[in-house]
Amino acid sequence: MQTQTSTQRIFLLLKKDFILEWRQKYSLYGLLLYLCSAVFAIKMLHDNPEDTTWNALFWIILLFISVNAVAKSFLQENKQRNLYYYTLIHPREIIISKLVYNVILMAGMSLVSYLLFVLLLGSPNVQLGKFMLMVMTGGISLALLFTMLAAIASKADGNSALIAILGFPLVVPQLIVIADLSKPLFVTMQVLGWWKLFFVLLFLDFLIITLSIILFPYLWKE
Repeated sequence: MQTQTSTQRIFLLLKKDFILEWRQKYSLYGLLLYLCSAVFAIKMLHDNPEDTTWNALFWIILLFISVNAVAKSFLQENKQRNLYYYTLIHPREIIISKLVYNVILMAGMSLVSYLLFVLLLGSPNVQLGKFMLMVMTGGISLALLFTMLAAIASKADGNSALIAILGFPLVVPQLIVIADLSKPLFVTMQVLGWWKLFFVLLFLDFLIITLSIILFPYLWKE
């Protein structure tokens, strides 16, 4: 593996994660079961909710899905495997592969969540193109954030409580931006300044990626 390029090693790590996910299908099935159960419970309690309620419930469910889907990405790696990686792979390649994997996973889960909401709770009156962009970008943003938090928690003896402690002050501003971006999409009129706020969300994502790549090698040495 040492003779391979950095891109090839990242690809191999991605391939390893996908193979493990496929072999441990119960994890993915558990996420889908949780998602279907949560949306069905919402339907039983509040059939055909108003657009603003629909929007709030959607992002709450997506937040919990991202915690369950992404938080395990580093916590499932044992010390022996990490020691093996340490001798062969640069830590920057590990964090990049985890970021890419979780982005792909949450992009898929975000799309499935939207389809389930539309199927069971009805399709809201929304600017579909922009809202679909928000669905994918919002899911990816949450994946990036919780990947970084999972990386930090993994170096604290796998203390998953750190994800909740560190995540609260970080996820709140991100959710505020996502909410401010998605609310105006439930009206037919165009909203001035929407794209500027959208680029703020992209900037936050870029900042998280940059910090993850810079800080993770120092965590990896511990």
